[in-house]
Amino acid sequence: MAPSTPPPTRGFVGRRRPRQPDRLPPGQYDVGRDWPVLTAEVTPVLDPQRWTMTVDGLVATPTTWTWDEAHALPQSEYAGDIHCVTTWSKFGTRFSGVSVDELLAVADPAPEASYVLATCTTGYTTNLPLADVTGGRAWVVWTYDGQPLPRDHGGPVRLLVPHLYFWKSAKWVTRLTLLDHDQQGFWEQNGYHDRGDPWLEQRYQGD
Repeated sequence: MAPSTPPPTRGFVGRRRPRQPDRLPPGQYDVGRDWPVLTAEVTPVLDPQRWTMTVDGLVATPTTWTWDEAHALPQSEYAGDIHCVTTWSKFGTRFSGVSVDELLAVADPAPEASYVLATCTTGYTTNLPLADVTGGRAWVVWTYDGQPLPRDHGGPVRLLVPHLYFWKSAKWVTRLTLLDHDQQGFWEQNGYHDRGDPWLEQRYQGD
């Protein structure tokens, strides 16, 4: 999101619906068929044939994939729920792309790598523990519900880390940099929690 975006406030919440205890983390509501767009930056127009994905930093083999090269990797699908820090949750989503595990298998992380900084074509960044994007927990995705990912939801490509609040699933992702330390991204520098587990309600620094 744009660096000029003001810091989040606790008053930035959506309308609430009755809670479904088995699927809704605390403080969330079921958004139903809607999929809110809360991006605070201009939605870029990206040509997939010019998009690239790079994994660098503490890796043995820094690697960049083109659109066609990324699609040639083994693909997989996520089917499940997503949760936004602004309190909406969406049930039964379906995304497909390539697991971050596939990218890291090529780049070969160094033993000391423990964090990831995701960077987008807009300059937006977000930080994640390496453990949160490995073991089949994160993807780089280009379809939603069997169709190309819409631009306003990060198309042609976004990061998907569905077990964390959705600001961690960075739109228009283009780089994953492995680090041996935690380096805050844009929203984390402006008050959001460094990890963002919805079940622990880690919305803001200090939660």
